[in-house]
Amino acid sequence: MTMLGVADFAGRWRLQRTITDRLGGQMGHMTGQAVFTQAGPGVLAYHETGDLRIGDGPVMTATRGYLWVFDAGGVAVQFPDGAAFHRFTPAGHVAGTDHPCGADLYRVHYDFSRWPMWRATWVVHGPRKDYTSAADYRR
Repeated sequence: MTMLGVADFAGRWRLQRTITDRLGGQMGHMTGQAVFTQAGPGVLAYHETGDLRIGDGPVMTATRGYLWVFDAGGVAVQFPDGAAFHRFTPAGHVAGTDHPCGADLYRVHYDFSRWPMWRATWVVHGPRKDYTSAADYRR
């Protein structure tokens, strides 16, 4: 499979996320959208918003944003302030680079094998967090 680029991701995506919180012993579900907009040459701004419910708790509005910087080697994902988050190659089944956050470790795996549907799965372990978050994207 060839590497996906800026034009492949640009635009609006339906987003469904399932969170398995092993530390809290509960499940979470989010339904919303993710939008990639041009933020410069080879750069997309990612913004998601949706309704999130954890366990039997109330529905909350959840948002997050990143910058996706495309280069010949793949995508460098940054926080909105430009700080590095992780890196991956947008093709097939691929692991991204790990992201330590204090004593917690974030590991991501992307699956582009059913493009234009794709999935990002995060497994987070540490003293403060222990969960898996699987997000499915489709046009």
